[in-house]
Amino acid sequence: AIAAGAKGDSVDRLLADLAFARGENEQALTLYKSLLTTYPSELLLLERAGIAALRLGRVAESTALLDRATGQSQAGWGSWNARGVAADRQGRWDEADAAYARAMALEPGRPEIANNLGWSLMLRGQWAEALASFERAAALKPGLARLANNLELARAAMAADLPSRRAGEDDNAYAARLNDAGVVAAASGQAKRAEAAFAQAIEVRSRWYSRAAENLAALG
Repeated sequence: AIAAGAKGDSVDRLLADLAFARGENEQALTLYKSLLTTYPSELLLLERAGIAALRLGRVAESTALLDRATGQSQAGWGSWNARGVAADRQGRWDEADAAYARAMALEPGRPEIANNLGWSLMLRGQWAEALASFERAAALKPGLARLANNLELARAAMAADLPSRRAGEDDNAYAARLNDAGVVAAASGQAKRAEAAFAQAIEVRSRWYSRAAENLAALG
């Protein structure tokens, strides 16, 4: 139909949704933002544009789009769940908690919300709470992507008694402490504790990746 000359908003919506489903986030975001100039308050456009921006690492842009979505009374669980992830990326834990709570109130049976909340709690070093959230997600959908790995990491962190995040501690400082805990554990022969510490350091702060990843590889 497009080859035959079909065009307009309905075609742009289909192309945007196709790009979004394929993970072609740059194209999807461009198309959604174009549509939002005509339909500035449409929830689905705002939600998917926000998620596409989040996937691209454009957190401030994502937050702005998702705030426009969640500012509407009809906002669904997907918008609130994505808003929680955006808050996590910025270390805004109160905002993340509020967003996930709202998402769960709207759709308590969605395992994605419990999984994301669990990861949020992992980033704060709240291992027991994170494990409980992952287990809730597993009870709802055992085969959820990445859930098995998240459960394993949370259990390892619990068993290893990794350090928790201190009040007001930023990602750099916390990732450094986790990495240092891993170095000490490795030196004393505690391989499992070292592995858990290095893995968590990698996830907490991507700019520590090479330092922590080298230590993790050294355990192999």
